[in-house]
Amino acid sequence: MGCAALRLLFFLLVVKPFLLLAVGINVRRRDRLPQRGPALIVANHNSHLDALVLMAMLPLRLLPRVRPVASAEYFLRGRWRSWFATRVIGIIPVATCGGGSRAEVLKPVRDALAVGDMVIFFPEGTRGEPECLGKLKTGIVWLVEQLPETPVHPVRLSGLGKVLPKGHWLPVPFLCDAWVGETLRWQGDPSGFMAALAASLTPPEPQVAAVREGQI
Repeated sequence: MGCAALRLLFFLLVVKPFLLLAVGINVRRRDRLPQRGPALIVANHNSHLDALVLMAMLPLRLLPRVRPVASAEYFLRGRWRSWFATRVIGIIPVATCGGGSRAEVLKPVRDALAVGDMVIFFPEGTRGEPECLGKLKTGIVWLVEQLPETPVHPVRLSGLGKVLPKGHWLPVPFLCDAWVGETLRWQGDPSGFMAALAASLTPPEPQVAAVREGQI
């Protein structure tokens, strides 16, 4: 059985039922998600489940071309973990602890985008505290500078850090939300791009959130 078939079966029989029965994901503005590559799907990162949720939000037919960026030091450690991460999930492993240049580290990501893949990218670089957006690293600026026609689709995830936070392996049932923001495109302004991305991924203040939900 090929890798694409394994991935489809895993999401159809394991991931989607688990998310439906144990978590519950409310996706807002799903229509803004990409339907073809190349594309960057960029999200905040608080949980082991983040990449799986983002992949599950897309139609099954797209999964063979969806690839999350992940730490090589973590996911390539051990024969079976490495096989599962690369063959079933389809990660793009990048070195996060080495001394290579930005171009060397992100070359596999650039190559995936160049052949039309949809890449899931976490600009914080690591998992942070639940409901808090960490400092965004500027590697994504290098990527969009290299491939300026690539659309960037920001997705703000909420609640997943409480389902499976950093340092935990036992999921806790919790209703979660995913807000798909407006598509961003490179305009040649690094500061403006990073500000727009941060605004798309930052959790709203409680009163603003209540207004959006119609509670005020």
